[in-house]
Amino acid sequence: MKPLNALEVETGQNPTASIILIHGLGASGQDLAPMAQALDLRAIGPVRFIFPNAPIRPVSVCGGERMPAWYDLLTADLSLREDEPGLRDAQAYLAGLIDQEIARGIPSRRIVIGGFSQGCAMSLMTGLRYPFPLAGIAGLSGYLPLAGQTGQEATEANRTTPVFLAHGEGDTIVPLAAARHARDWLRAEGHDIAWHVYPMAHEIIGAEITDLTAWLVERLTP
Repeated sequence: MKPLNALEVETGQNPTASIILIHGLGASGQDLAPMAQALDLRAIGPVRFIFPNAPIRPVSVCGGERMPAWYDLLTADLSLREDEPGLRDAQAYLAGLIDQEIARGIPSRRIVIGGFSQGCAMSLMTGLRYPFPLAGIAGLSGYLPLAGQTGQEATEANRTTPVFLAHGEGDTIVPLAAARHARDWLRAEGHDIAWHVYPMAHEIIGAEITDLTAWLVERLTP
């Protein structure tokens, strides 16, 4: 996988925490960049936001049209057939971004990985398998990919990592049932789940940002 260079935004000098936010299908890191201002995290000190960009690839459910995508979508039913090689390539790349933050001096327990739609799927896939404990995983309007393999592949380091899950009750792209399945699976595994449902479609709204802000402050306050 050769994604485009990630966009970085720092809220102050010498960041003490890092938040990796991953965009969805057909989007870019720039699309989520306004969240660096919308999330009021002054209480936790300087933060480095990282907004990676997915590579351009053909997407099967879109008739093979080429667009930014972390992995191929083979069918409209997200769990029927999955692009396992693509998912694992993206996981390796995103785990490398976490490695990079640790190498830059940010402890793993001061790192959150999160994202929207495909970015949510990749946050869950990567965070649950990461070998060092993270501060949290945030999933917006997404689902748990490779669900049948996650239990045996999840690391002890992140087996109980807190997870923020948010979804729109009117989402016609990723059904609310898919998010509920992820919630139930994670709860059964012992994760502390912050679960939020909003009167929205496949999007991000202000109330969601407010709730995510509170959760991030709780997770990252020294």
